[in-house]
Amino acid sequence: MDQFLGLGIALAVGLLIGLERGWQRRDQEEGTRVAGIRTFALVGLLGGIWGLLANDLGPAVLAAAFGVLAIVLTVAHAVSQRENHDVGITGVIASLLAFAFGAMATLGYWELSVAGAVVTTILLGLKPTLHQWLSLLQERELHAILKLLLISVVILPLLPNQGYGPWEALNPYRIWWMVVLIAGISFVGYFATKLIGARRGIMATGLFGGLASSTAVTVNFSRLARGREGSENLLAGGILAAGATMFPRILVISSIFSLSLASALLWPFLAMTVVNYSAAALFWYWSGRSGSGAGGAHLKNPFELRPALMFATLLAAIMLFSRGLSEFYGDAGIYLLAAASGIADVDAITLSLANMTGEDLTVSVAALAVLTAALVNAAVKAALSLGIGGRPVGLRVTSATAAVMVTGLLTWWIVV
Repeated sequence: MDQFLGLGIALAVGLLIGLERGWQRRDQEEGTRVAGIRTFALVGLLGGIWGLLANDLGPAVLAAAFGVLAIVLTVAHAVSQRENHDVGITGVIASLLAFAFGAMATLGYWELSVAGAVVTTILLGLKPTLHQWLSLLQERELHAILKLLLISVVILPLLPNQGYGPWEALNPYRIWWMVVLIAGISFVGYFATKLIGARRGIMATGLFGGLASSTAVTVNFSRLARGREGSENLLAGGILAAGATMFPRILVISSIFSLSLASALLWPFLAMTVVNYSAAALFWYWSGRSGSGAGGAHLKNPFELRPALMFATLLAAIMLFSRGLSEFYGDAGIYLLAAASGIADVDAITLSLANMTGEDLTVSVAALAVLTAALVNAAVKAALSLGIGGRPVGLRVTSATAAVMVTGLLTWWIVV
């Protein structure tokens, strides 16, 4: 039964790729194409059959079949060039992939086979869009992509993920991860602004970038506000939108490990979320009415490493300071520890307290500690916006953050 299922999937993946190839070349006369929908379906089925034979005869027969197919397709492509002079080999590569996916389906990798066929079909269908994007890509943007890949894919995995220095507080992997994060958010913000405009691009970056690190978004947007008059409302809205995502994120994290802690935090954090998003929406609305939102927030460089390195240095100092407070005051200083941890990160202290709730900590103590960390973190982001971005954007973020903090404390006092 499994063999029939594998062959069925092999045929299906060939049909899927052939459907896209046949549609793209639907205007060509019959017989002028190297492979159409039927040929791709048969190639996928052929791969499935050779995959079954490889289970009994060994992988060498599958490799030989793949090699023979590659030769046949190459010869057919060379012959077809005499008529249409098409030097592209996309059809040949797609045929070989159909064979490979078919073989995978009967070798026990049918999930990967189906996923690979779907991704292949999407890439084939996106040819006009990808070519259009490529024509719009500037040289400095290409270099920015390569630099971002260098610091994230090459350098980051090489760094040790363990503590060094006093109290083992300095983690090179985590510090460099923040460098990648800040540079990546700047990169995303650049292209979001370029594709959908400054107003919508800044807010989209704030909303989605805040899911990863609202502090990183705050640093990036505050830096953009320097010397850019007229963009204060827009950038303040983006900073506040990023900061607002912290509260629902904490609720989700705490609910995974302790529903009782999440329940205690629900109403204060829900109230702060509403006020924070409302303030962000208000500043975004004002930026549109003033008509100055697009002019000051244009990003000139899609990849800027220096601000990310400066923030990483600051983060390392804060990590060291937080660990020192923990060592000196011990478990009894849970609130002080939460406040110190909130300077740099809220997720870590939330996870720690959620795991301790009910055994080593009461729900009320853990909830108040998490609230303290969140409020301190919000205050730190307000201070960053004021110190880095200057008074125009900083005062807007600070006043809105003060309203958020007061709302959280009042709701806590009333409900809890």
